[in-house]
Amino acid sequence: MFDRLTRPARTAACAVASAALLLAGCSSSDSGPEATNDQGFPDTITLAAIPAENSADMRGSYEPLIALLEKETGSTVEFVQASDYAGVIEGMIAENVDLAFFGPFAYVVAGLNGAEITPVGAVIAEEGAEPGYQSYGLARSDNAAVNGLADFAGKKVCFVDPGSTSGFLYPSAGLIESGVITSGSEADISAAMTPIFAGSHDASALSIKNGDCDAGFAFDSMVDETMIQKGDLAPGDLKTVWKSEMIAGSVFAANDALGQESIDKLKTIFSEKANAKAMAAEGFCEGDACLITDERAWGVVPVEDSAYDGVRKVCEITGSEKCKA
Repeated sequence: MFDRLTRPARTAACAVASAALLLAGCSSSDSGPEATNDQGFPDTITLAAIPAENSADMRGSYEPLIALLEKETGSTVEFVQASDYAGVIEGMIAENVDLAFFGPFAYVVAGLNGAEITPVGAVIAEEGAEPGYQSYGLARSDNAAVNGLADFAGKKVCFVDPGSTSGFLYPSAGLIESGVITSGSEADISAAMTPIFAGSHDASALSIKNGDCDAGFAFDSMVDETMIQKGDLAPGDLKTVWKSEMIAGSVFAANDALGQESIDKLKTIFSEKANAKAMAAEGFCEGDACLITDERAWGVVPVEDSAYDGVRKVCEITGSEKCKA
């Protein structure tokens, strides 16, 4: 289908693509050598992400960042809301995605599967914070039968996605340490409990609140802040029965196909200008609208690939199939 589209039509199609269309070949360079602008960037940069929460307008939370990138790179930024981690990873491998926002697990899995990518910055919740967060094991506050991970055995348990760091990988490690499962394989998990993949962190928490799951997992600020601020949870609806160790922060990664010079420029843009204070000063946003991604992060700070060695270690502990190339 894409062979018959003009470049503008092809670009428009990619802007609304699902993960499946990423694999079909949406790329600003699929018709020949990539054109670059005066600043050395492609005429079009494709930025892909998957939702951390159910949202009909995920792009809205990226608008300040998109405006910043377009000003600083001279490129048109096409935003793709993918349906799962696998689609973004495949898009990176096929060089159809230039930039992506990954959870730590997905970032590690992308590398294991051959994606040649470089981290350009990790998100932080507030100015001066360190990048990182925790996975929570959750139950309804009035559920006296669940008070720790050991109690998840035999229950209906909500996970987020098999490619989620805090919604699957770290919970699997916690369940192994608690003796509930022997490995992170989906077969072992299914033998010990009834796993339900909710698809997003807020959906997981809501399923616990509504009684569709007896227990489950979501990341800390989604439960402690975002859902309470939105009115989806009231303080005291859920109890936290387990917390993971600190997990390296979600990360923006660039496709190495962009070239080292462009990647170095992106690192500077993200670390110096992709934050609420700088974007407000540029007039890209005001107040809470300056919080970026659907994690509602304050900004981005430099990060090295080695920061994700902890995730790689948990991959070893769980033996998860998702960690394998």
